[in-house]
Amino acid sequence: IQTMREANEIVSDVHRLLMPHIRAGGKISELDAMAEEIIRASGAVPAFKGYPSGSRGVVPFPGTLCVSIDDEVVHGIPTDRELKNGEIVSIDVGAEKAGYFGDGAMTHAVGTVDPEKLRLMRVTKESLFRGIEQAKPGNRVHDISAAIQQYVEGQGFSIVRDLVGHGIGRNLHEEPAVPNFGRSGTGPVLEAGRT
Repeated sequence: IQTMREANEIVSDVHRLLMPHIRAGGKISELDAMAEEIIRASGAVPAFKGYPSGSRGVVPFPGTLCVSIDDEVVHGIPTDRELKNGEIVSIDVGAEKAGYFGDGAMTHAVGTVDPEKLRLMRVTKESLFRGIEQAKPGNRVHDISAAIQQYVEGQGFSIVRDLVGHGIGRNLHEEPAVPNFGRSGTGPVLEAGRT
């Protein structure tokens, strides 16, 4: 847990240090290079770059960051594309330190953003906190899921159902799968010490 905390502190540092560079005219590839430099300088390695390693027939992910703009959901590949005023950009980053993983995404406004995009950002952030409130021993995974779904749909937005959150530890993706939709009282029981 302590090593995972350190890996996640690196992830947090990447987000914090990239913020001033998320601006109109900024190149995604430059953000990606900065993120890799920050991670490596912290004694870790980028978790996404080259993922999955050793899988036959699978092209490994080429970047340190997953960068998704506006209606792109996740896993956008960093390119030389420049960010534009009015876009929202999701930056997802992972770090591996001493065999344990940290992973986290944040969405940022680029310049002056449409009020509905800002509302989307507020609603999704609040839904995260509502899900976290349900992440306690004895609850079930879908208690988290239902809290997120109820809030998001109650605000007039919809849920992505094709992709889910996940456990993490010695592997970047571990059980349990944590969807953003579900029925309270279902799914695996949450145990203390699980991540």
